Amino acid sequence: MPATGAGTFSTRNNSQDSTANGAAAVSLRGMGPDATLVLINGRRVAISAFAESITNSFVDINSIPVSAIERIDILKDGASAIYGSDAVAGVVNVVLKKDYEGLEINAGYGGTTGPSYDETTASILWGSQSDKSSATVIIDYFNNSTLGADEMGRFGTANQSPYGGMDFRSSRGYPGYFYVDGVKTIDPDCPEDSATASGSCLFDYGPFGLTVPGTHPDNPFGQDIEIGRYRPVDAGARRWDIESDTLRLVAGLRGTFNDYDWEASVQKGRSRSEQSGDQSQGWVRVDWLQEQINLGNYKPFGGVSNPQSVIDDITTSLVRRGESRMTSVDAHITGEAFSFGDDVVMMAAGVEYREEQVSDVPDVQFQRGLIFGTESVSASAERDQYAAYLELSIPLAEQLELQLAGRYDHYSDFGSTTNPKIALRWAPSDEVTVRGSWAQGFRAPSLAQVGLGPSQKSVFFVDKYRCDATGQDCESLDYNIEFAGNPNLDAEESESWNVGVIYAPIQELGLSVDVWSITQDNKIDEQQFGLVYDAECNNQDSTICVRLDPQSGESLGVIQKIFNTYQNVSSQEASGVDFSVNYRMELQEFGNVRFNLDWSYMNEFEKDGLEYTGEYGYPEHRWLFGTTWSKGAFDANLNISFVGEFEDTPDIDFDGVLDFEENTSRTVDSQMLVDLQFGYNYSDNLRLVIGSNNLLDEEPPFAIGDGDLYGYVGGVHNPRGRFVYSKLTYRF
Repeated sequence: MPATGAGTFSTRNNSQDSTANGAAAVSLRGMGPDATLVLINGRRVAISAFAESITNSFVDINSIPVSAIERIDILKDGASAIYGSDAVAGVVNVVLKKDYEGLEINAGYGGTTGPSYDETTASILWGSQSDKSSATVIIDYFNNSTLGADEMGRFGTANQSPYGGMDFRSSRGYPGYFYVDGVKTIDPDCPEDSATASGSCLFDYGPFGLTVPGTHPDNPFGQDIEIGRYRPVDAGARRWDIESDTLRLVAGLRGTFNDYDWEASVQKGRSRSEQSGDQSQGWVRVDWLQEQINLGNYKPFGGVSNPQSVIDDITTSLVRRGESRMTSVDAHITGEAFSFGDDVVMMAAGVEYREEQVSDVPDVQFQRGLIFGTESVSASAERDQYAAYLELSIPLAEQLELQLAGRYDHYSDFGSTTNPKIALRWAPSDEVTVRGSWAQGFRAPSLAQVGLGPSQKSVFFVDKYRCDATGQDCESLDYNIEFAGNPNLDAEESESWNVGVIYAPIQELGLSVDVWSITQDNKIDEQQFGLVYDAECNNQDSTICVRLDPQSGESLGVIQKIFNTYQNVSSQEASGVDFSVNYRMELQEFGNVRFNLDWSYMNEFEKDGLEYTGEYGYPEHRWLFGTTWSKGAFDANLNISFVGEFEDTPDIDFDGVLDFEENTSRTVDSQMLVDLQFGYNYSDNLRLVIGSNNLLDEEPPFAIGDGDLYGYVGGVHNPRGRFVYSKLTYRF
């Protein structure tokens, strides 16, 4: 969808460092997934048990069965005055199927024509209805294989220097380097093309403190030595298995009283996820590894593979459990508020009460710091909230209508907020409609941001202070950043406006143009890492930038961790234009054809004083063109999607400070993808569909990146290649 932007993510970006593997989210206008409210049948649902990027709460759209979806309605306008928190950039309402009569069975299979990747789908839909009741049951199955980076040609290595990029191979090496008498010494068996000038041995896709005694049978130095940035590759790639389930129960009553329609409901929601890894999935215990080194069983020298019996003695199983719960009670009424003359003012009013809880508990081995070379996330928080809202529709003239809306929200953890909305709709003729709106909005601090426990992530940068002082660590290495929650966060505030025109000169043709703007202040973000580093990391005794004791003769030791937190420190402003065309035509004996074009232009995206438009990950242009043809039992769909070009490498030194003007060394090319699908209705009961996504097998354009290791921008482009599929549907 062209209106989405930066912050939209899916399973194609999963890695062992992702904090919400297996999930997907929508980010309208590029404002972030936490600024887009996702509803099911017009009601809120429990957020994902695991937050993305440590603290970004979102609704996991992968938890909604595809076969259960009737349609998706999108409101690309600020709507906090009606829906409350999170509706800063807009609302995505997923409407599920209901009032279905009969039984439907679906089965599908698809796979790539290049890398080995496939998907299997199946679903059963059953429904029954009467005059006063209906029942619908949907069972949906989806299974996809893994697609590793090493299976994708030039994307299969983090060393992109042959293509004009950078060498992002892990700084944690195999066999790494060692400290002999306090001097950094490379392993004698390190391959020549993996050695660096600073004494590291790179590994192409662990911690300090491991030692090798001088009595180890394979120690070539004959004395006790420290291992620096070693990686136990023979234990295997670190992998996670993700299991999630979502529960949603809604019970309510609706009716009519004195020409007023009313509705009241109670809802319980739960999202539960478990992330696990077993011994075969590369999870190494630091203490067990040290024990096997001391016994002389594990050989860290020469890049040799250790026997499986030893690997079994150093690896472990892990489990991370998360749960999100929501309980809500709401009631609303709609009808005539009052009248003046022949004009009637309509109204909608309602109240809502909601309780939310989130817990994210990592394995105790993570909490004790025993897992080799990776990080963990933890969170625990709860809140309750109540709200009241009112919406009025006021006719000002025969074809002029004014909408006034306001909502009051009170949260137990940060206080109260009131948000208004004003909208006008004018139809000077049957062909033309002019619309406009202005609104204020807010986003409450996420429960993960308020209740974040000790949580870590890796940042890739050069420790320039230690490099200047000692001549060591002068290449980009990954360092540990540790976060904690901030219970004193305030709500983010926003202001938006939208002006548009709809033109329908004939019944078959519709055009619309909308100009929009969103400003978000008091935005919650981590303190900019580069500023924290500059202020704290030139001090060996800093309690914010914690360093290990320096080697003899050195003034600064190796960085162990840097503490950071989330604050109301950021702001962002976005504006642009949306253009849409829909046209249908009848070709008589040749069938019927529909054309539609949705184009989104990002005029401005400014964050903290920096203009992102056209920069890394923020293309100015996105559009989607679709054609649908049908005749008798046959139909076909052709979709062409386009993502515009943008500049590359905004943060080439990886200090968290984006230097667009200094580092716009190249351009990431635009990309156009073609999808084609054919359908055939063999009978009223049986339907066959075949198709291909990315029919022309386009590769994602090359990008040096600001930390994207494999030569493309994972949040914008899809590396999967041509995907061919088929689907069979039978209705009883």
